[in-house]
Amino acid sequence: MDRLGKDSAMIISIGEVLFDIFPGYRRIGGAPFNYSFHLRHFGFEVCLVSRIGNDDDGRDILKIMRENELDTDYIQKDGKHKTGTVLIGKSADGSPNFEILSDAAYDYLTFDESTDLLLQQGVDLIYFGSLVQRTPAGRAFLRQILSRKAPETKCLCDINLRPGCYERESICNCLSYADVLKLNQEELNIFRRMAAESGHDHDVVRKLMSDYGIEMVALTRGAQGSCLYVGNDRYDACIPGPRRVIDAVGAGDAYAAAVSAGYLKAWPPARIVSIAAGFASRICEIRGAVPLSSRFYDEFKRIMEAGD
Repeated sequence: MDRLGKDSAMIISIGEVLFDIFPGYRRIGGAPFNYSFHLRHFGFEVCLVSRIGNDDDGRDILKIMRENELDTDYIQKDGKHKTGTVLIGKSADGSPNFEILSDAAYDYLTFDESTDLLLQQGVDLIYFGSLVQRTPAGRAFLRQILSRKAPETKCLCDINLRPGCYERESICNCLSYADVLKLNQEELNIFRRMAAESGHDHDVVRKLMSDYGIEMVALTRGAQGSCLYVGNDRYDACIPGPRRVIDAVGAGDAYAAAVSAGYLKAWPPARIVSIAAGFASRICEIRGAVPLSSRFYDEFKRIMEAGD
C-alpha cells in the first residue's frame, strides 16, 4: 500500500526527452524521460509531459516509448523546433560533461486541454527539474501545472542544475514547490553560495528544509555515497560499487526514481536510501541512462516487493 492509501500511484513527469549523443553512439535520455522509464518498469503509472520535433529523432523517441509501454498521449509535437539533443563527453576526472543544445522543442511546452485534464486524474506525485525552466515558455508551463495541482499532490524536484541553463528565479521556484528535493554535492554548493551559508553541508540542508518547508532531501555525494534527510534525522548509504563503470550518465535520475518509489510506498528512510544507492550504481554499469532490456529491473523489483 502506498503513502497515499492506494494500491498504485499515478505520477506526472514534466520536462525534456531527447537524445544523448556520445562519441560513436546515441541513447535516448533527458532526466524526466529516464525517471519515467525506470518507474514504469517498476510498475508505476507514469505520464511523461514533453515536446519533440517533427523529425527523425522525434519519431524514434515515440517508437522507443511505445515499445516500453510508456504513454505517448502527452508528448507534444512541434513543427518549428528540433527534438532536443545533448552532446556528452568526459571531464578529466572521468565524470560526464554535457553540452545541452538550445532552442529545442521541449523549450516550447504548451499548457493545453489535455494537460489540464491529466491534472484532474488523481495525481499522487509530480516530478520536475530546472532545465524545463530555462526559457520563459518553460517557466510559464511549469508554473501553470504546479498552480493547478490538487493540494494533496506531492512534488519531487530533481533540480539538475546545468551550466547556463538556470537562474536564481528558477531555483527558488523549484524549492518553493518541492516536498521532496534531490540534489548532488555541486548543486548543494550552489545553494550554499546563494544563501551565503558557511556551515557544514548538513546545516545547509536543514536550512533549505526549514526555509522552504521541504519534507525530504536526497543528497548524492559521488564517491562519498549519499544521504537522505527526513525531519531531524539523516540516513547514510555507501556506494555499493559497480563491477565495471561504463558511464555515470543517468545515475542521478535512477536515484530519484528509486527515492520516489520508496516515498510513495512509505518505506523506512534507511531502506529508501539503500535501494536508491544500489540502483544508481547498477545504472553506471550500462551504456546510457536506461537499459536496453526490461530484465535489468527484475532484481530490483524483487527487492522492492520483498518489503511491501
